[in-house]
Amino acid sequence: MKISEIFISIQGEGSLVGIPMIFVRLSGCNLRCTYCDTTYSYDNGKEFSVDELLRIIKSSQLKYVAITGGEPLLQNEIYDLMDKLIDMKHNVVLETNGSISIERVPRQVKIILDIKTPGSSMESKNCLENLRFLKKADEIKFVITDRRDYEWAKDFLKKYSAKTREILFSPAIGFLQPSKLAEWIIEDRLQVRFNLQIHKFLQIK
Repeated sequence: MKISEIFISIQGEGSLVGIPMIFVRLSGCNLRCTYCDTTYSYDNGKEFSVDELLRIIKSSQLKYVAITGGEPLLQNEIYDLMDKLIDMKHNVVLETNGSISIERVPRQVKIILDIKTPGSSMESKNCLENLRFLKKADEIKFVITDRRDYEWAKDFLKKYSAKTREILFSPAIGFLQPSKLAEWIIEDRLQVRFNLQIHKFLQIK
């Protein structure tokens, strides 16, 4: 399995914000979003076996494991890794760009599913059948670049029912001021979670 990096940090966003986790970032991505902040994961990386990764994760002594990318579901070995982490009683979080089916992801895994907005330039890549496979414990994330994206995301939520408890609206850093997105959410009394990546403000991974 090709891995871009492995590191320990706090979870900077979503409903698990503030929890220390070990992050496993897989190499490779099939999308090229305009606001991507991990372009270095597209090509670089080192090969690890599932057993090697399990040993590293075990040595971290952390309960939570965040699997991210790139796009983790591009590598078939990820399913074996998730199964074994569950067997080891880890809490597993999967961050996926939403372009690949999540049907095979174990039910015990908490999924953070991106829905790509027009501002990402990847809107056409959304795999909408994924909405059927989401659980209440999962989360849907919209990265918002401007007012058009915001209105698009609102319309999306009206059009498609979501089983998840958490809907995340995130300002795309460098594209939209966080305070502006917060204002729109408040004005519309929108029942979503304003999602700010606090690890960037703390200047840690």
